[in-house]
Amino acid sequence: MNPQTKSICNDITGEKMAKRKLLLLGVLLSLAGSAFSAPQTAAAPSGIKAYEEQEFIADFTKFKIGDTAPAQYQTPEYTIKQYQLRNLPAPDAGTHWTYMGENYVLIGDADGKIYKAYNGDIFYHR
Repeated sequence: MNPQTKSICNDITGEKMAKRKLLLLGVLLSLAGSAFSAPQTAAAPSGIKAYEEQEFIADFTKFKIGDTAPAQYQTPEYTIKQYQLRNLPAPDAGTHWTYMGENYVLIGDADGKIYKAYNGDIFYHR
C-alpha cells in the first residue's frame, strides 16, 4: 500500500472510531440521565381512599390512628348515626363514627380507640 492510500485509510478508520466513541458517549449519557431521574411515584388514591387521614388535629391536639379519642366524642351527642348521608362506610361492629375537628373519625364504642379517619370533605364526594 502506498503512503497516500495508507493515510486515507487511517483517516477513514479514525472517523469511524470518532463516530463510535460519540455514539457510545451518547448511550452512556442517556443511561446516566435515567439513573438520576426522579423516582416513579404511586398513583394518587381515588374514591373515598383519597379522603383517608393518618393523623389530624382536633381541639388543638394532634391525633393519629391508634390514639384514644377524648371522652366527649364517645357520647351519644357526637355519634353520627346517618353515616351514609356523609358518604362514610358502615362502621364495624363495636365502633361508631364521630366528628372531631374537621374530620370524621371511626372510634371504638368501649375504649374510644381511633380506627379510621376521613377528611371532612368526604361529605361532598360523589
